[in-house]
Amino acid sequence: MPESTLITITDDTFDELVLRARQPVVVDFWATWCPPCGPMSRVLAELAPEFQGRLTIGTLDADENPVTTRNHGVLAMPTLLFFSGGVVTSSIVGARPKSVLRAALGNAVTPYVNS
Repeated sequence: MPESTLITITDDTFDELVLRARQPVVVDFWATWCPPCGPMSRVLAELAPEFQGRLTIGTLDADENPVTTRNHGVLAMPTLLFFSGGVVTSSIVGARPKSVLRAALGNAVTPYVNS
């Protein structure tokens, strides 16, 4: 299996890694107590190499980073927030199959492929 290219995002690094990112960023808000979060994170880690260089995928532990979690209104785990230019462009709440996640990640980079 290819090496994961997921990055860890915290309250302290959120602005730099997400809001000021030059390419789209997907943030996986998760928690240790969340049963579907582990499988979702593993699927994102499997998909990350496919999008390397076009999309950044990061994980943020919601319990350890309450400021960012609260600022973005994340109330359920797992939640994926898709950012482009520092703005949330879409979201997915709850676990989804790999095929759905692959399509959503592909949609997140489509505007950049054609520009």
